[in-house]
Amino acid sequence: MSGSRMTAAQTAALAALVGLAACGGGASPTTPSSPNPGGGTVGATITIGPNGAVGPAQVTIAVGQSVTFVNNDTRAHDMASDPHPSHTECPPLNAAGGLAPGQSKNTNAFPAVRTCGFHDHSNPGNAALMGRIVIQ
Repeated sequence: MSGSRMTAAQTAALAALVGLAACGGGASPTTPSSPNPGGGTVGATITIGPNGAVGPAQVTIAVGQSVTFVNNDTRAHDMASDPHPSHTECPPLNAAGGLAPGQSKNTNAFPAVRTCGFHDHSNPGNAALMGRIVIQ
């Protein structure tokens, strides 16, 4: 009887391992295709460096994708769509919003072909914190 229990346990363990292996596929780490709760997949990443500047200042993504903002600066930033202060040009961009040092956030998915300007709402005149997202 213990032999049949061992076989059942081994069978269950093997089935679990096969199921996990089947779910492990996906994009390579170099492919920007992370799921985003705001919709779509992440098409690009913009980093605010320790120098207080965004890089790259312009990214290109596909319709339906989003952008991740990463704050590697020691100060908080509040990334928003142009124009300041209404932030109405590209509302999906405003989902990134406030970023504490070390934090990253995604925009919502961009639904149409266009170019969206962005800036730091807390420092709207700082050219180092301005950029563009080109949606194709």
